[in-house]
Amino acid sequence: MKKYLSAIVVILTTLSCSNAQDNKQFSKEALSKNLITLDNKQINFNDILKKHQGKVTVIEVWASWCSDCVKAMPKLKELQTNHPDVDYVFISMDKEFGKWKAGIEKHELKGDHYWAEDGMKGEFGKSINLDWIPRYIILDKDNKVVLYRAIETDFETINTTLKNLK
Repeated sequence: MKKYLSAIVVILTTLSCSNAQDNKQFSKEALSKNLITLDNKQINFNDILKKHQGKVTVIEVWASWCSDCVKAMPKLKELQTNHPDVDYVFISMDKEFGKWKAGIEKHELKGDHYWAEDGMKGEFGKSINLDWIPRYIILDKDNKVVLYRAIETDFETINTTLKNLK
């Protein structure tokens, strides 16, 4: 009986992971969420995406307190060096505005920056099924999602995906 239960759990886990990659667009709920800009103004997530229409875009969801995010920074910077024609959008799950801005400066992150002030478990995080950070999402030039869920161990997949979009 335990073997059958284990097999069912493995199958369901595999299906849920593959379903996460099947997302080809953001939900209406996600697109309607507001994030905070560096100058402390609200901006709609859909408007952020429109700003990058026509460019391949990597979205990184991160936080300055996240050790896996910090460990992934050198690989991210290497990715930016190898793909300078790609737009990079950072969405922070930091708990405080000041810590978010300090994290950007400390890690010298190049790209556009936004803050989801309600954190990982907040409305924006829920709307993109956020279960881990750093989380990487790749959009093609038409703002179609080509990679919905990648984490810090998936840089080879991220790099290959970006090469294939050129």
